Amino acid sequence: MALKVVGAGFGRTGTMSLKTALEQLGFNKCYHMLEVSLNEGHVQLWRALERGEDVDLEALFEGYQASVDWPSCNYWRQQLEVFPDAKVILSRRDPQRWYESVMNTIYPSTLAGMKSDDPEIKARLKMVFEVIWDGVFSGRMDDKDHVIGIFEAHNQSVIDQVPADSLLVFDASQGWQPLCDFLEVPVPDGPYPKTNTTEDFLAMVKKRRNN
Repeated sequence: MALKVVGAGFGRTGTMSLKTALEQLGFNKCYHMLEVSLNEGHVQLWRALERGEDVDLEALFEGYQASVDWPSCNYWRQQLEVFPDAKVILSRRDPQRWYESVMNTIYPSTLAGMKSDDPEIKARLKMVFEVIWDGVFSGRMDDKDHVIGIFEAHNQSVIDQVPADSLLVFDASQGWQPLCDFLEVPVPDGPYPKTNTTEDFLAMVKKRRNN
């Protein structure tokens, strides 16, 4: 099975909703950060990719038809080298709101998780730091202008380098129509998924702390 869709948008751009939508449209399964802990050895594979080592992406994505979110979005170019017929979706949102979302959800959650006594959790979060907070943003997450600059530069590089007929620049607020038109599939009944909002994320964190 080869990837048919490569998600190039950073995390907190509606990637969990996009994963749900793609799977609903038949692109099942869709790789997301949540999948890392479900696949033995994937933490080490993503760390190896960040170090510039050769990784068998066909094996890494075995059983998946799509990818979204971190860590895979960092390596959209490598995915297209292996899966040249894949279509690319660049999920985006307002840069200011995106930064606020990151700083209210996944970044502080990662910092807190590094204090865990569970070695598996710490290994996964160490990968997150290497691949995202340090690897993408040079450990400068409190520098808002720097982080948003990286976000914007990443998005522009995708737009500049992916052929227009293979790229969808997508905001979740657009709903099903542009996504389904791009993927050439029927529009399903019901609203476009809305999952893992900041409120959802904080409620999940609170629940975990209380358990």
